[in-house]
Amino acid sequence: MPSLFVIRGNDQGSRFELEDTAARLGRDSSGAIQVHDTEVSRQHAEIRRIGHDYTIIDLGSSNGTFVNGKRIEQHRLCSGDQVQVGSTLMLYTGPSDEPDEGLQQAIRIATSQQVDDRSQIIHSVTEEEGSRIFDPGADSLQNPWLARARSNLQVMYRTALAVSHTLDIDRLLQRIMELIFEWVDADRGCIMLVEPPNDELVPKVRRTRDGIRGDDRITISKTILDYVTERNEGVLTSDARQDERWDSAASIVQMRVREAICVPMRGRYDMVGVIYIDTSTPPQEIIRQGGANKFTEDHLKLMVAIAHQAALAVEDTRYYSAMVQAERLAAIGQTVATLSHHIKNILQGIRGGSYLIELGLSEHDETVVDKGWKIVEKNQSKISSLVMDMLTFSKEREPDLAVANINQVAGDVIELMQVRADEMQVDLHWEPGDPMPDLVFDPEGLHRAVLNVATNAIDAAGESSPPGRVAVRSRYAADKAVVRITVEDNGPGIPPDQIDHLFSPFVSSKKSRGTGLGLPVSQKILNEHGGRILVDSTPGRGSRFVLELPAVIPQAKSQTSTH
Repeated sequence: MPSLFVIRGNDQGSRFELEDTAARLGRDSSGAIQVHDTEVSRQHAEIRRIGHDYTIIDLGSSNGTFVNGKRIEQHRLCSGDQVQVGSTLMLYTGPSDEPDEGLQQAIRIATSQQVDDRSQIIHSVTEEEGSRIFDPGADSLQNPWLARARSNLQVMYRTALAVSHTLDIDRLLQRIMELIFEWVDADRGCIMLVEPPNDELVPKVRRTRDGIRGDDRITISKTILDYVTERNEGVLTSDARQDERWDSAASIVQMRVREAICVPMRGRYDMVGVIYIDTSTPPQEIIRQGGANKFTEDHLKLMVAIAHQAALAVEDTRYYSAMVQAERLAAIGQTVATLSHHIKNILQGIRGGSYLIELGLSEHDETVVDKGWKIVEKNQSKISSLVMDMLTFSKEREPDLAVANINQVAGDVIELMQVRADEMQVDLHWEPGDPMPDLVFDPEGLHRAVLNVATNAIDAAGESSPPGRVAVRSRYAADKAVVRITVEDNGPGIPPDQIDHLFSPFVSSKKSRGTGLGLPVSQKILNEHGGRILVDSTPGRGSRFVLELPAVIPQAKSQTSTH
């Protein structure tokens, strides 16, 4: 689906999908695309679908609408276009030019049984081995240009690998600087990134070659930085006093910078920073080299290419971070809204029970007090279960393993739930497996997993026509080294389209009576044990949940139990 993704501005990380034939863009909350930018008009622009294409039309905005840096009145959008309104920059992603069906007809993957494929793999290369295809050979020794080209290709190849293997900007920049020092004979270097809100260059990485004083401050001429950032050009200076472009830059002469390279980190959308390296050659070394410079134009071109790769990686990392942040905020918002709904219902129940207690006390009616207290107690149990489920679901934990018996744990759950089953007129039947050896698992965790599933089964059976029935069985399969606890009910069953969402957080078929965390928590506990939950349900006939986990026998000689 076509969309606009905010890559810069107050709404960074937001995505607006273009579902309608026309979508208004502006500060007005009634528009499909609302941006929180004071430089944007209330009704700034409109995106219209014309056939299979989308066109953006400026609606007479105060500050104008820009596409790819140019002010427009009307423009047909293409995937990759940058749309700017005010200080908000958005990336447009359009629909696929070719339908999936057409691609599937034009390209297919066939098995060896479907076609007579005689192809054989004769060689394979890993990423690390791939960098060695640029190693110089005998022909390179005879052709200096070819040797230099291969060397530069190897640098770019390794740079591409470095920027593709990390999403941490600090580590990325550190790796880029290491590669630069590996291939360029520099003494000092640093990378600076443009940081909001003032778009100032802030140092992020500094490196000094071994043997050079590490406490030596790197002082960079503002003249060079201004030239690089304003013109988007890399510069090479070997002697500032001989370069007429820097005649007015007295700061360079005072710093005695013999050779320096400063290149812009220009990405897809904007300038993200600069890379600076320099070297200082002693007078005797200059005489010995005959005045030759360490840095050449080839070094400058190589540094420009490396800086562009680094800039793309920085932009991608920031783009990814913005998406993750947006997803986290959306998840937090959904969680807060859902929990608020559950807690509100629980508090209303407590408030109603408290009212009955006050009424019974004022009228000295113990029956009313007892009724009110039961309501309060029931809702206290609900909020306790909610908190415990939240803690279990959100906390990364290792199972607290101990030697215990599955029959004992499941039997405790049955005993605990018997009163609830009786209240709902549900026949709760327990069939322990025999034999059942003592095993290694987390008794408390498994107790909660079985409790959640059994509670759901009793609630479901209670909705069916009497008599409701829930059967809980345990079985030990020695040949497969697994143990299973089956919980089966004769409730209304689960529609097929809801099976896939059973274990999604805050999805509950019990409406206000459920938290939507019971089954996700049970699944999480089974997963922590290396197990799983299997579901089989037929609408109108009931459901069967199977909790399966590995049967880990204690190291010591186990004794078979028939609890």
